[in-house]
Amino acid sequence: MSLQHAVIIGGSSGIGLASAKLLLEQGFQVTIAARDEAKLKAAADHLSGEVGTVAIDARNTTSVKQAFESLGSFDHLVLALGSGHGAGPFATLDMADLLAGLQTKLIPYAAAAQVALPFLRPAGSITFVSAVSAQAAMPGTAGLAAINAGIEAMVRVLAAELKPLRVNGVSPDVIDTPWWDFLPAEQRQAVFRDFAARTPVGRIGEPVDVARAVAFLVSNGFMSGHVLTCDGGIHLAA
Repeated sequence: MSLQHAVIIGGSSGIGLASAKLLLEQGFQVTIAARDEAKLKAAADHLSGEVGTVAIDARNTTSVKQAFESLGSFDHLVLALGSGHGAGPFATLDMADLLAGLQTKLIPYAAAAQVALPFLRPAGSITFVSAVSAQAAMPGTAGLAAINAGIEAMVRVLAAELKPLRVNGVSPDVIDTPWWDFLPAEQRQAVFRDFAARTPVGRIGEPVDVARAVAFLVSNGFMSGHVLTCDGGIHLAA
């Protein structure tokens, strides 16, 4: 029997790479996709199993379509792009930066999902990775909240519209990924300590924590229209 094939856009690092590793361990065929071919090759070299790579600029619909055409039919699409655009206090939020956030995450997610439809097998799935800023009320994240809430709002609608194709999402909180590399190491660790102290589980997240949620949604054929919050319980904090 042929393996189910999962394509992960944003699969060369962080949550996407951890999801690729876990799905491979569970017996899936996996193709990781990202813009940087060198990072893709390095990532693939650390994976084992039925893994392939394809260079995709998710902001370019033509690039995405050509990549999907080269792959042919597949079963699952995981969208795990990161974008730091749109962060900052609302009073001084740069609208151009907010637009950049839409153009580097929300729009590429929607476009890639749309372009994938002729290639996805009906019993397959789409999984969006958003962020818990969509559900929280953290000062300084209004722009991020708008971007990620837009992604999460699509899940229920698309699950109903695209059935029997399943559509789900995962909404992580603070996860130790390269997304945080914009901060100096000492400041980054201070942020991590602060969040860990306020999280019931007593730590920040690791990419594999979110990957487990992604793999569950990909592999469970009875899950559709859900956004799983993977935040260590920080939503419970006062």
